[in-house]
Amino acid sequence: MSAVSPEMTAPSGATSPAASATGATPLLREIFGFDGFRPGQEEIVDAVTAGENVLAIMPTGGGKSLCFQLPALLREGITVVISPLIALMRDQVRALQEVGVTAGALTSGNTDEETEAVWQSIEEGRLKLLYMAPERLASGAAMGMLRRIGVSLIAVDEAHCVSQWGHDFRPDYLRIGELRRALDVPLAAFTATADQETREEIVEKLFDGEAPRSFLRGFDRPNIHLAFATKDSPRRQILEFAAARKGQSGIVYCGTRAKTEALAAGLREAGHAACYYHGGMDAEDRRGVETRFAREDGLIVVATVAFGMGIDKPDIRWVAHADLPKSIEAYYQEIGRGGRDGAPAETLTLFGPEDIRLRRSQIDEGLAPAERRGADHARLNALLGLAEALKCRRQTLLAYFGEAAEPCGNCDLCDQPVDVFDGTTAVRKALSAILRTNETYGSGHLIDILVGNITDRVRDKRHDDLSVFACGKEYGKRQWQAVFRQMMGHDLVRPDPERHGALRMTEAALPVLRGEQDIALRRDTISSAKRSPAVKALVSDEDAPLLSALKAKRRALAEAQKVPAYVIFPDRTLIEMAETRPSSLDQMARIGGVGAKKLERYGSAFLSVITGESEALHPMRRKLAGRYAGSLYDALLETQTQLARGSDGTEKPLSCSAAQLAKLAQMRPQDEMAITRLLGERRAERFAAAFLDVLRGAG
Repeated sequence: MSAVSPEMTAPSGATSPAASATGATPLLREIFGFDGFRPGQEEIVDAVTAGENVLAIMPTGGGKSLCFQLPALLREGITVVISPLIALMRDQVRALQEVGVTAGALTSGNTDEETEAVWQSIEEGRLKLLYMAPERLASGAAMGMLRRIGVSLIAVDEAHCVSQWGHDFRPDYLRIGELRRALDVPLAAFTATADQETREEIVEKLFDGEAPRSFLRGFDRPNIHLAFATKDSPRRQILEFAAARKGQSGIVYCGTRAKTEALAAGLREAGHAACYYHGGMDAEDRRGVETRFAREDGLIVVATVAFGMGIDKPDIRWVAHADLPKSIEAYYQEIGRGGRDGAPAETLTLFGPEDIRLRRSQIDEGLAPAERRGADHARLNALLGLAEALKCRRQTLLAYFGEAAEPCGNCDLCDQPVDVFDGTTAVRKALSAILRTNETYGSGHLIDILVGNITDRVRDKRHDDLSVFACGKEYGKRQWQAVFRQMMGHDLVRPDPERHGALRMTEAALPVLRGEQDIALRRDTISSAKRSPAVKALVSDEDAPLLSALKAKRRALAEAQKVPAYVIFPDRTLIEMAETRPSSLDQMARIGGVGAKKLERYGSAFLSVITGESEALHPMRRKLAGRYAGSLYDALLETQTQLARGSDGTEKPLSCSAAQLAKLAQMRPQDEMAITRLLGERRAERFAAAFLDVLRGAG
């Protein structure tokens, strides 16, 4: 594939840096195939086009890329896009080429031909978007090149990578501020995940502390179903979740490399197309997985967090976590890779006390300063609060990002509200057991004390003499495990890394222990983890076969061109086709995501799938597709069929040519003399009167 497309440079009449989003609207339809902007896009496009410095925080799937791609077409010069992953850059370049935009990327993954094509398009003044990795900025030659080629705008994708404390930190992102100063051009930074602290760091590092125009476009992704479950044989739980969604593209995140390989093997044994991905693989093998995932429908990738940032596949239908993520930001970003096309997507996050211990110890044993460890514990607390939520999860999630929301109706707790009970007495008993054993033991030994189980350790330590021994017989071992897990989730107790994971109380536990504060717990046990969200169909049962056929056509076209399927059309476009069933190219052109170039390239192919007759239409009839003359042609053809052997059905067969019927439909003559001139006397004698009725009835 060429690294650039020769078909479109700057649209005529739209090259002024001050052009507004109003001028962008025709291009939005013509090039990208959308009738209007998504919420929040228009203001951002307007600001970027006008040359303002911009920081935009938009939810994944909210259309961030369009907010710098469209201004690039409206502005003079080249827009340089700093993007973190080669796979992401190549996907976006392919997608731009498909809609006729001249774009290219300079990456280490380029062939010589691709790099030459980029330089040629620059020299000819055709290139509008140039994608580069931040690491390339370390080269003095790259900086000099960017000064020479007429850069008018810098766009930074995944801008949160500039945060030195983020899990996606990329040191070379720190060079972007220097690039902005050297080129003296506006900069637009985009990300989906940035709390207040990260936003301040972006402003400091990219904009030298001078506040850009900021857009915070909400964090809600209402199409994503949220669900958590406590661990009860995680392998089985993931396999059951995947089995209910067989044939859909999905991601499973795991905490270790070994687990990704084992779980991928289990999924393959269960009949799924699945592969694994982690940082220990060869670079070529990782690229192979990325390519497969982009191009194949229904592939499952089981991965560590090494897989994800920059994934541009819009039709990922589900994301599962076999282990608890590191923080609420990591969770939000990882589930955000599902449903980028706006269609329904589902999530499932498994967690257990061992996850909480691991994450706490990772923070406590890290090299970060004390204030950073405190902030990391707070972020983990927010995630655990979401995991142990007692009401709508979306309300809890959005509250963390400073947004209020009504109950969403699209999470497991809205589907089936939890049974909540006053857990104050149980928690006080557990805290007393911790206190009376000098915060020296983990939950297993503490539960033995509470239920009155005389083990060798209990006997040796004489813990059967404690006042709390056997005081918790109202619950079984598994129920007490749930109580301790929720106590860790509420940050009442933490594992002490210096005491090999022994539980110690936090300050938050003291009011509960003293009877000054009550606490509510969920009446769940580990067995409740078997519940998983119902599968949400993309379309109705009636439209499902057509959607499958459209996907098959898309897959064939994508494989022939060696591009990801969504570059042809995203799921959302195929869903609209299946639901509205356009019967003409004009109707097809009104489908979201079908721009002029894609209509020309693929319209007939997909129309033939929908109508089953598009390819069988006479060429003269196809020229009338979507126009009023087309329906007139059909009515005239039906009338002709009725009179082919005369009004009484006994005469010699006679018919008009398709060209004659097309002329009648287009010219709409209103008297027999005019029809005779078009058809000749013999045909006019048989058909003129009936044809006139059709034409006059059409007005």
